[in-house]
Amino acid sequence: MILLLVCMLSTTACNEICDRQVEATLPIVACGKIERFEKFSSKFVSARNVDIWLPDGYSKQERYAVLYMQDGQMLFDSTTTWNHQEWGVDEVAGRLIDEEVIDKCIIVGIWNSGNGRHSDYFPQKPFESLPRALQDSLLYEVKRDGEALLFASPVHSDNYLRFLVEELKPYVDATYSTKPEKENTFVVGSSMGGLISLYAICEYPEIFGGAACLSTHWTGTFSKENNPIPEVFAQYLKNHLPSAANHKIYFDYGTETLDAIYARPQKEVDEIMQANGFSDPNWMTRMFPGESHNENAWRKRLYVPLTFLLAQSNTGNEQVKTRL
Repeated sequence: MILLLVCMLSTTACNEICDRQVEATLPIVACGKIERFEKFSSKFVSARNVDIWLPDGYSKQERYAVLYMQDGQMLFDSTTTWNHQEWGVDEVAGRLIDEEVIDKCIIVGIWNSGNGRHSDYFPQKPFESLPRALQDSLLYEVKRDGEALLFASPVHSDNYLRFLVEELKPYVDATYSTKPEKENTFVVGSSMGGLISLYAICEYPEIFGGAACLSTHWTGTFSKENNPIPEVFAQYLKNHLPSAANHKIYFDYGTETLDAIYARPQKEVDEIMQANGFSDPNWMTRMFPGESHNENAWRKRLYVPLTFLLAQSNTGNEQVKTRL
């Protein structure tokens, strides 16, 4: 049995600790407006808040692309987050829309479930392909901080995706003026949120036309030595990537803190992407030297995946290259 001990916290994972303290606070945004659905109920997963950002000038007379973003409590307002950092989604998306770089969009910020985050976000089919002894070790022995278990419950990310696809997306499409087809429906996340976003487009290629996976947590835990998890993700992708003809996938990583362990598994994933026909303009992987694993880093480069997914000219890579 391989026991992977968690010896450090990722900044994204830490937001589980303080969620209870900020649930009642509506984010203050620089542009657009936030509408919150508190404790959005589901028959598949635990209830959670959903913050929906509408751009300036939102009108029922227009239709909008939709981005579904993980860890929704970290997206808009650093005064409400556990680490006083944020993605700055409203500022970045608002500026790109005003500059007519990207299509107008609605952003759906899905709060994580606190200590259930790992169970929600760890891709289930790859997890279940691990030897049973290792599954049990991960579920019942591995701890994130020397005390709390890394997984609060068995992995149920298939149910989390059913929540997104069968409950949340239909509600958003019925409530707001959206472009519901997959070409205008995207999923975005970082770290474990990057993993579940990739899993979403692989499991539901008819629903999601693009995914952006920032600082994708290929290791699954915080150990890189003798860790079989990146390989099971690679094997899954070999057989489950969506068609390169009509899907876009973005990856990135920094070189500091937790991001420093992602280069090797990302290289293998890049080879799989190429073997499955992904290239410009359907796929992008970027390395950001000196950047760490936190919301401040993701905020600085968020314009890259947003432009890649939503560029008005439909040549996202060229738009990004001209702005770097």
